[in-house]
Amino acid sequence: EVQLVESGGGLVQAGGSLRLSCVASGFTFDDYTIGWFRQAPGKEREGVSHISSSDGTTYYADSVKGRFTISSDNAKNTVYLQMNSLKPEDTAVYYCAASQESGRYWFDYGMDYWGKGTLVTVSS
Repeated sequence: EVQLVESGGGLVQAGGSLRLSCVASGFTFDDYTIGWFRQAPGKEREGVSHISSSDGTTYYADSVKGRFTISSDNAKNTVYLQMNSLKPEDTAVYYCAASQESGRYWFDYGMDYWGKGTLVTVSS
């Protein structure tokens, strides 16, 4: 059974940090690009960051560049999203997703697998 399980969300004050984790199972991790999307209340889902499990290439949305860092531990089939200098506008449900596509337009492709999401709330 394929699973992507997110964890690490919570409530944090503006300027604080959180680290999200996405644990993958049921597919060959190294063959996929894993990334994060988020969806704030009343807004469309947006791509945040992704990482290629095969070569470590990363990509960040402009809104998080310099504040968020994505990384992967292939031995643990886990992708992390370190979020620093959090802002109230970062409040959203964060979803982990996987696709065998790659490149800067990865967010535009259909994802093969999705997690159920973890809520991040940043208070002002």
